[in-house]
Amino acid sequence: MNVIDHLNNALDYIEQNLEDEINEHEIARRAYCSVYHFKRMFSYLAGISLQDYIRRRRLSLAALELQSSTVKVIDIAIKYGYHSPDSFTRAFQSQHGITPTEMRVTNQSLKVYPPMTFRLSIGGSEPMKFRIENKEAFQVIGITNRVTPVDMGEHPGVEHVWRSTDHDTYAELKSLNNVEPYGILHVDRGDGSGLVKGEYDYYLSVASTKPCPDKFTRLDVPSMTWVVIDVKVPWGPEKWQQIYGEWFPSSGYEQIEGPRIQIGPEIAIGIENQVKVMTEEVEVEYWIPVKQVR
Repeated sequence: MNVIDHLNNALDYIEQNLEDEINEHEIARRAYCSVYHFKRMFSYLAGISLQDYIRRRRLSLAALELQSSTVKVIDIAIKYGYHSPDSFTRAFQSQHGITPTEMRVTNQSLKVYPPMTFRLSIGGSEPMKFRIENKEAFQVIGITNRVTPVDMGEHPGVEHVWRSTDHDTYAELKSLNNVEPYGILHVDRGDGSGLVKGEYDYYLSVASTKPCPDKFTRLDVPSMTWVVIDVKVPWGPEKWQQIYGEWFPSSGYEQIEGPRIQIGPEIAIGIENQVKVMTEEVEVEYWIPVKQVR
């Protein structure tokens, strides 16, 4: 059984249990990977989070059942995991544009999402430069902010860091960089980032052995194994597809919890200047924490 078969086996489990409790550990077991790796891989390959996919499928089945039966709305709500009519109505209206009651007395179109299936695609035509790096623990020092991701464009929480950093502070930060990896580090710490929903902490930072000044925040990065991928920023969804759809399935590694580190580019002080810089392609390194699984 190959990677595609494992993924589809996991999707089959989800489909068979939309009316019941779905166990994320069972999903991951069927996919032969950790829960953490599966959720990130799914998000980058499917373009939505695992949680959103399950919600969309449940609300799709609920709509079809409401349309073709006389079962009470509250009974269908409970059947698909909603314990109050209000929460079910809000979720239903968010997906379908009308309430369950309105749907039964009108003939409006519904937004129904079919079951997802992963298919084998021919990849590898675009080369990917990478290396495996085993690195001892190190410290980063920087300016941090809590970030809520948005679907399009740079995340506001990241822009806030760039906007609020002045020239003197930025120069002081760069002067602290005295160990590898050299250069400005854009560090994401937490469940979110990229196409994965959830808040995360962003650090505009450098690696340093020096004491952390009061104006900055320190983050200790443990000893880890990393896949270091050469990419050009800004990058689009196709690069995530290549990493999670081609590299990980064939590599014998899976992603583990830990910070993601992008080395470079330097920022141009002032948000307007930075946005202008980020429209030009710049080569950077992207570090993902991994473990070998086969």
